Amino acid sequence: MLRVPFAALIAGLLAQPGFAAEPTRVKVFVASMFEIGNNTGDRAGEFQHWYERYWLDATPIATRGALNPVYCNTDGVCGAVLGMGKVASSSSMQAILLNPALDFSHAYFILSGVAGTPPSRGTIGSVVWATWLMDYDLGHRWAADEVPPGEPLFMPRKGYESIRVYHLNPALVSRAMRLSADTPLKDSDAARAYRNRYPQEAARAAPHVATGTHMTGDTFFHGPGMSAQAQYIAKLYGADDYVITEMEGTGITQVIARQYGLERIMALRGAVNFDQGNPNETTLQHLDPAPGQTAGGFAETVENIELVGSRVVDTIVTDWPHWAAGVPIQ
Repeated sequence: MLRVPFAALIAGLLAQPGFAAEPTRVKVFVASMFEIGNNTGDRAGEFQHWYERYWLDATPIATRGALNPVYCNTDGVCGAVLGMGKVASSSSMQAILLNPALDFSHAYFILSGVAGTPPSRGTIGSVVWATWLMDYDLGHRWAADEVPPGEPLFMPRKGYESIRVYHLNPALVSRAMRLSADTPLKDSDAARAYRNRYPQEAARAAPHVATGTHMTGDTFFHGPGMSAQAQYIAKLYGADDYVITEMEGTGITQVIARQYGLERIMALRGAVNFDQGNPNETTLQHLDPAPGQTAGGFAETVENIELVGSRVVDTIVTDWPHWAAGVPIQ
């Protein structure tokens, strides 16, 4: 058997791409799900505004098993595009957490992206910090014609509770909200016109910063019936009102929580669509709109997410001695 001298083994490890003798101590990690084209210089997806604020001069850190490289600045702010859906995003997150070039032992996490919202609870352009993350998929479901009208179409299955329901750190959510609630948000004429198709007061409101339950589902559920199911599930577990529908939160959170717990996880989503049509259109018409009939406000919303989230990131980094051991008590 060939025996490699210890010194040679260490030298080989140090020569690996992305390996540093002293790993980067991550203070905040921003996880986005997709980008449109390049990270800068074109139409912005979920990652571009973050990238342009923190990582324009950063060297990408390749991570085996992750969909995209990680970027870090000299202040310990890191981020990556993980992929869409629970499997893609959580597998990327797992690979990144295991990269020896990165030290996450004191890191805060922001799960950041676009989402939908029920018109009774939110509006296009709003940005919502999660108080709870809830999995929409785990459990039992059946067709509507198999039960009396109005009866629930979902039943939870015991044993999933620990990976279905995540109550995020109330102190951290409260602090994030206080730091960002008065952020001036972008809006557009197109978004305002689209909101006015809906009769609900919440749907017609101007963009704002809020809190509530984020519902994670690999299925892009749509329509008033599915929306009611999501609210039913939130209430079944004693969570806050369902206000955001997304596709990754519980998957990524499960991966982080297994290694580092829940105390430093934040989820921030901006609403770019309603989870159902207005009273004058069917669910299918809303899902497959005619040209020119789509919701406005995407560009403004992805900018709003970063405007809100960066207030928290910058506070944590600037005041790191008070945040390193946990959320400061005030």
